[in-house]
Amino acid sequence: MSNLKIEKLGGLAGVGLPGSKLKSSGEQSMSALSADDQAAVEAMFRDPKARRESPQMRDGFRYRITRTVNGKAETVEVPESAVPAALQACVTDRLL
Repeated sequence: MSNLKIEKLGGLAGVGLPGSKLKSSGEQSMSALSADDQAAVEAMFRDPKARRESPQMRDGFRYRITRTVNGKAETVEVPESAVPAALQACVTDRLL
């Protein structure tokens, strides 16, 4: 199993976007997640377009999740509502 790199982006303050003074990121091992959370992550990578945010969430946070499979990095960007709590909890904020 691989490690996941998680970045929290957006919101009203534009966290993690160019020009932002705040970066929110973390890492989590897939093997440390529950079976349900592992299945949710696999579903995100299988069909990332199925997890689009609603128009009311335009100022909400998005998460960019990256994993490496067979030496190739795969990245998805999904709304906060699609991210398991265990992944959200590993993200920490830091000033740049």
